[in-house]
Amino acid sequence: MKSKKIILLVIATIFMLFESHAINPKPSEVAKFNIEKDLLLVQFDCKTDVDDLHTVAALMTILSHPNFSKINYHAVAGTYGIQEGLYVPPNALFKLAFGDNWTDAHENLKSAVQQVKAKIKATLDNQGDIWIAEAGQSDFTAELIKAIQTDLPEIKISERIHVVQHSEWNENSTSPSSLQFVKETANYIKIPDGNSVGNGTPGFRSSEYTQWKDKMKNPKLIEIWQLAIDLSNEYNGKDGRYLNEAVAAGGLDFSDLSEVCWILEVQDIEDAEQFFNLYSN
Repeated sequence: MKSKKIILLVIATIFMLFESHAINPKPSEVAKFNIEKDLLLVQFDCKTDVDDLHTVAALMTILSHPNFSKINYHAVAGTYGIQEGLYVPPNALFKLAFGDNWTDAHENLKSAVQQVKAKIKATLDNQGDIWIAEAGQSDFTAELIKAIQTDLPEIKISERIHVVQHSEWNENSTSPSSLQFVKETANYIKIPDGNSVGNGTPGFRSSEYTQWKDKMKNPKLIEIWQLAIDLSNEYNGKDGRYLNEAVAAGGLDFSDLSEVCWILEVQDIEDAEQFFNLYSN
């Protein structure tokens, strides 16, 4: 009887491990980002949490590192879903951080879809894959995929477009039909939440870490971080927007960068302090 219980316990443990592994596979076990050919799309909702502003600065910090400086990337602002609340205007920060390498979906959704679609098609034509770090909801992604299906019906979306999402709140704030469509059509990967430490992805939300400027040596990155912090302080909780307590306490929240870290296979970073130790120079 005792041996049967042990066998059942082992089977249950294996099943749980398999289930966890299936939900959160490592990049190398599904597909791997190819720096030479692939496109990294980082899509920010900017509604209504100011954490996206910090994530913009963190994104440029990691992309300035020699290991990742040659990555083909593009940023999109205003990729929000069905959540209520006011938009956090990010344009000044996006222009400073990305120059012309970003698209404004808040200003004109249809035009943004066409602009980003062109970049996706160019990458697919070059045999590259698309990796979407969903720093927000998936409604914009659904429109992108539909546009690609229309123009390139021969493309197998589930093998060429990878969507990485870390936030259950983001999923719940996506139109249900859009979320279902993206999950069924693309290679949709849900990873543990980037707000928490010790769950398998970096935890980049901290009310205590404030030493970023002491670590940073690049004047342009310092300027980007300072503008991101100034704008987040201005809009945090303003006019009914979400009040990010970590930011209000003087800390940082770039939790959405956990998806980029997963795509680039540096998901073993523990927290904000380790991130700056690794990438601030």
